[in-house]
Amino acid sequence: MTSPIAALTATKPVTRLDPADHLAAKLRSEYGERITGELILPAKQGNYRPLPDDLDQRLTDALRKRGIERLYTHQAAAWESVRNGRHTVIVTPTASGKTLCYNLPVLQEVLQTQAKALYLFPTKALAQDQVAELTALNQAAELGVRTFTFDGDTPGDARKAVRTRGDMVLSNPDMLHQGILPHHTKWAQFFESLRYVVIDEMHTYRGVFGSHVANVIRRLRRICRFYGSDPLFILCSATIANPAQLAHELIGDEVNAITESGAPQGGKHLLLWNPPVVNADLGMRASARSQTTRITKLAMGQGLKSIVFARSRLMVEVLTKYLKDTFDRDPRHPARVAAYRGGYLPAERRAMERRLREGKLDCVVSTSALELGVDIGALDLCVLNGYPGTIAATWQRLGRAGRRQRTAVGVLVASSLPLDQYIIRNPDFFLGASPEQARIDADQLLILLDHVRCAAFELPFRDGERFGDQPLSELLAYLEEHGILHREADEWHWISDSYPANSISLRSVAEGNFVVVDTTGGGKTVIAEVDYSSAPMTIHEGAIYMVQSTPYQVERLDWEGRKAFVTRTRADYYTDAIDYTRLKILESFEEHEYARHGVAQGEVHLVKRITGYKKIRYYSHDNVGYGKIELPDQEMHTTAVWWQINPQALEAAFHSRQTALDGFLGASYALHIVATMHMLSEPGDIGKAVGDGNARWFATVHAGGRGELRNREDQRIDPAQLDRFTPTLFLYDNYPGGIGLSSPLCESRETIVHEAKRLVVDCSCNHGCPSCIGPILASDELRGYSPKQAALEVLSLLM
Repeated sequence: MTSPIAALTATKPVTRLDPADHLAAKLRSEYGERITGELILPAKQGNYRPLPDDLDQRLTDALRKRGIERLYTHQAAAWESVRNGRHTVIVTPTASGKTLCYNLPVLQEVLQTQAKALYLFPTKALAQDQVAELTALNQAAELGVRTFTFDGDTPGDARKAVRTRGDMVLSNPDMLHQGILPHHTKWAQFFESLRYVVIDEMHTYRGVFGSHVANVIRRLRRICRFYGSDPLFILCSATIANPAQLAHELIGDEVNAITESGAPQGGKHLLLWNPPVVNADLGMRASARSQTTRITKLAMGQGLKSIVFARSRLMVEVLTKYLKDTFDRDPRHPARVAAYRGGYLPAERRAMERRLREGKLDCVVSTSALELGVDIGALDLCVLNGYPGTIAATWQRLGRAGRRQRTAVGVLVASSLPLDQYIIRNPDFFLGASPEQARIDADQLLILLDHVRCAAFELPFRDGERFGDQPLSELLAYLEEHGILHREADEWHWISDSYPANSISLRSVAEGNFVVVDTTGGGKTVIAEVDYSSAPMTIHEGAIYMVQSTPYQVERLDWEGRKAFVTRTRADYYTDAIDYTRLKILESFEEHEYARHGVAQGEVHLVKRITGYKKIRYYSHDNVGYGKIELPDQEMHTTAVWWQINPQALEAAFHSRQTALDGFLGASYALHIVATMHMLSEPGDIGKAVGDGNARWFATVHAGGRGELRNREDQRIDPAQLDRFTPTLFLYDNYPGGIGLSSPLCESRETIVHEAKRLVVDCSCNHGCPSCIGPILASDELRGYSPKQAALEVLSLLM
């Protein structure tokens, strides 16, 4: 069956198919009924401009020795914008030569005026990539520009040389925050001559991370003014809807945006793939995992090089195991398949990147870690195991195949999650939608206060001084009350013994990564690291932790010491942790009362507890056992929007409390998915929960696919035995203090409820499925009612 969009795509007959075209044709012919949409992007010729007349001859020679005789039009536009003294952001597709957009003007200034430059990358891998590029240019014409990285891996004895001798210092926001700005007096010579600041992969600075980074930039500019410099900012980004706005919010100044790419591009086939239905009654489909491995094996069998993106580290390891079981069974031959994700040791990641560039791997399975612009060589196929959550991230990942003007195939394989199914069943929405806006809130109170503390440690504040757009008198007075600052005349001086930057993480809620220690055979070797927020779910005692698909069992977790001790195992299963969330309403900021329900927005206290884990057998994915987990609760204050149906309306609508409970759980699933799309946010930015609003009980789904209530001690409660049954449906900001999502969610409450109801109504299942109401599964023959109808009833009462 030909997909509806493919039929509308005008293409010329192809007489000779290259390997990627051949793969796309084979997928269409053998699996056409699974392809719900197709987009064919033809190859694009490049647009060029000559090298600038005022380009330093040494740079001209270096470029020509590397085979570059002219610039793309966007590279030339960036040169002119920067040379005219304008802050500039360049937003073009992957592999379009953005690096040269900032390297040329920066190198020109360094060569001619001995200026300094600071490059910021979100990851160490990108900085290492850039060092290789700059070293090649340096060597091509013996430019003599001194380029160094300065990050957590830089040896202590080399740091002084970087500070005093570096012309171009490559670092990351975390190191700028903790290792450079607090020690700015050691960098005085560098800051006095700082002319350019380059911020690459700008689109990654969104949400909490971006809000922190904007404040780090405020601190950087404040210190530069102290040393008499005012650097120009050059930013680069993958495609987002609001590049000029995000750049402005990050640096606090107007920015010139360059968005038209002049780079050539190879042709692309994009296929939207929905796994086949395997149980029509329950609306169950084959797993995205099985379809991803099928497509990748087909491509590798034809000699194509592939990259597979998965949404979790666990799924990366499972997919890697399945592919290795087929292609790497003989240990005498070099591995053809590898996993790449956060948590691997730096040396292992660098080696993997090198093997990818050299073409020594046929397939890499990755989290978003390879979404950014690390050079990973020429690839033919990109498979997305599940929708990444945003259109921008989808295109960024699909762009990793087809670099160097090669034709490429991209396949988005939908999971059974409602958002995936909405995207895959509405291909026009995805194929015609623009990328999302990236949002930050640099003035979010908790984040702002953290960086005011850091800035006060670095330099005294003066009366009337602003930090961004915010007057600081109240915050400075608050810090004085707590013995952190002392006012003397018109200045506020740091007097605390603490070192504030060291206790503030730009990326996570809490500090302190865990290391994974292999004790097999009596040794003690660190094999990986795990961030604090992931640790309870991945390295609890009894967990199976995988490295390059090799399983290790966690024997002991030292929570205080931040260590997990593991041994090699041959277990035929992996583990998946079970968690739940309780919420307590602390304060309501605004309330809206209607005839049958109320909506409010305000502050809540959240408790997240990991209670146990499932053992899931490979391939069959049968649940073969459970285990208990005893770890500290994770708590935070945040903001939320919540809905409550008045008890009379609830009793009139439902014949039993169990039916109402299933309705609330199903409605929460649909509301969460629509809220994520409406806010154009990452799925993890917004959390969902059903409880009583006082943290006495919470609702969850047990293994049989039915809603149940549990108390604070994780004991089951019969809803019929409760004196008062008023379920509260929460959508909450999934960050401490919130990042400003709950207020616009409350403003859009009517639209979100209407769209959630339409999502459930339009689903083709009979009684509810993972594509509309989540894991609430069972037919009305088994229960006497339809969970899908119960969810629709709840959504109707909320309208």
